[in-house]
This record gives sequence, C-alpha cells and structure tokens, in this order.
Amino acid sequence: MANITEVAEAAGVSISTVSYALSGKRPVAPDTRRRIEAAVLELGYSPNAGARMLAGSRTQIFALTEPLRKDTHAPTHMAFVLATAVAARRNDYDILLLTDEQAQAGMSRVAANGLVDAILVLDVAPDDARVALARQIATPTVFIGIPDDHDGLICVDLDFEAAAARAVDLLVEAGHVSIGLVGQAETAYLKSNFPPRVRASVLARGAERGVDVAYGTSGGKRAERAAARRTAGRLLDDGATALILHCADEAHAAVLAEVDSRGLRVPEDVSVISVGASFDTTTLAIAVDSIPLIPEASCDLAVDLALQCLGADRPEPGLRLIPPAYNPVGSIAPPPGSPSSGVAAD
Repeated sequence: MANITEVAEAAGVSISTVSYALSGKRPVAPDTRRRIEAAVLELGYSPNAGARMLAGSRTQIFALTEPLRKDTHAPTHMAFVLATAVAARRNDYDILLLTDEQAQAGMSRVAANGLVDAILVLDVAPDDARVALARQIATPTVFIGIPDDHDGLICVDLDFEAAAARAVDLLVEAGHVSIGLVGQAETAYLKSNFPPRVRASVLARGAERGVDVAYGTSGGKRAERAAARRTAGRLLDDGATALILHCADEAHAAVLAEVDSRGLRVPEDVSVISVGASFDTTTLAIAVDSIPLIPEASCDLAVDLALQCLGADRPEPGLRLIPPAYNPVGSIAPPPGSPSSGVAAD
C-alpha cells in the first residue's frame, strides 16, 4: 500500500500539504487539492481513511503514544494511560495505544493514515523526537508533559516548579534549615523532563530561603530500595532534619524504613513531604504529606484541549500548568530542639 510520502511525491507537494488536504484542517489551493486527490486514487493510499477524511467526518479515536521501555515505571505510566482512556470515553472517544519504543514511528503511522482525530503524547523526554513530528503533521497533538523545545506546541503538566518550591517553603516555615532531597534514578534526569525541574526548583528555593539543601538519587530500577536507603542515610548523617521525596513508591517505602531503622520518628525527629507522587502516600507505613501529581487532572485537560482542536475555535499553543495542591497528613513538624518543637535536643 502506498504511503503519504509517495502521495506527496506524485502530487508534487510536501507531506504536510497532503495531510492538510486530507484532514481539511487548513486551506489548500483547489488545483493542489485536485492533484492530491488524484494521487490518492491512483496510488490506492488508505482509501477508507482517505475517504473518511475527505468527507470531514471523525474517527472518534485518539491515539495515545506511550513508549514502553525496560526502565518504564509501569504503575505511574499506567495511571496516566487509564486516566486518559477514562477522559476520552467520557467524551465518546476510544484510545488507540501506541507503545513503540521508537515513539515517533507509531505516531507517524496513524497521522499518515488518518486513523485518529488527535494524538496525545505521554512520557515526554527533554529532547523528544515527537516534537518535530508534531510540527509536521496536520493531526492535532497535545503533549502531557513539557519538552525543552515546546514552542508552538500545546502542553499540559503539573507546575512542578511551584510544587517543589511549596515543599521547601512548608519545611522552612516549620523551622527547618537543613533539608535533603531524595530524587529519582539518575537516568530519569536524562530521559524525563520533570525530575530536573523538581531538583532545580528545590535547590533554587532553598537558596532563596537561606537554608542548606542536599540532594541524592534513588538508584536504578533494580536497586531502587537499597539506593534510596543509602541516600536517605547519607542526608540524615549530614544533618538533614527534613526530607523531600521525589521518587517511586518503592523508594518512598525504603526511605521510611531507613528512618525507622535509626530509631527516628516522623515528624518528631524528621519531617517528610512527597512531591509529584502519583500514588496515595497515606498508604505508606507512615502517612506522608504530599503535593501530588494527579493523572486525572492532566489527562482530563489534555483530552479537553484535543477536542477543542477539532472545533472552529482551536486553542492557542502554549503551556497549561496545573497548580499544585497540598495534602497535609501530619508528617511535618518543627525540628528537634527548636523553640516550637517541644523536643529537647540531644
């Protein structure tokens, strides 16, 4: 079967012009449209999808591109997949899940064949290859996450910078002057956009508030618990009286286990707050205050924006940052020995 590149070559136009002509999303000169339609018929390019697009009807399907890799943290990613599917179904749409590790391949395929009305992008990397493709295709695309190069794109995400800064503020206002950040695995700072944003914001806010902030990672996937315990232990040994956790659920549990193994109590001896967790931190062995990442909030907004892209009043490109919410459960208190703590220093 012919592909969109062959149609473009036969009609003497660009791939994007073929996409615009078939989708009707942008005006194309009448003679150009006729050449494209003739090439579609001659080459037998996706006759059913092409006919549907030329008729202007919708597929009632959104593509969700979510590359599955060996280091994918499945619980978090599947939470976003489920939230997207629920939001789409609420609007009479189904989800076509694209799991190619080379993410742009599946995205290019569905765009070329007109199989979907819009594309939703998950697991966004800082230098995501899908950015360039999103700018080339006519199919509306919404990113759930923010790549470094996001000019002209529609992106939805939690305001991680504000969430991280709020965590620092809460600890400083409680009286802490030495704070430790237990971050994600080191690879996450190369492959994902939000871990570096959290780390940078925590460090910057700490400097603004005049407190000491130390940082460590929670190791790779297989050694996550052990690495998280080592990092927490080092931070505590260096004098941290409060910990900010931005890591997987297993690493959260490991940090709390390390605190307990030292005979320390939360929050009397050590204050703990979680930033950006997509799981319920009250189910941990010790319930932890959180500024959570709520998949439903991001995915509901992304689906709404995708639907708007299909109407006459298309949304402007830009970032849509979701304000962070704070869920206190009692894991923050003044540090030992402070006037308001009620706990004498050793």
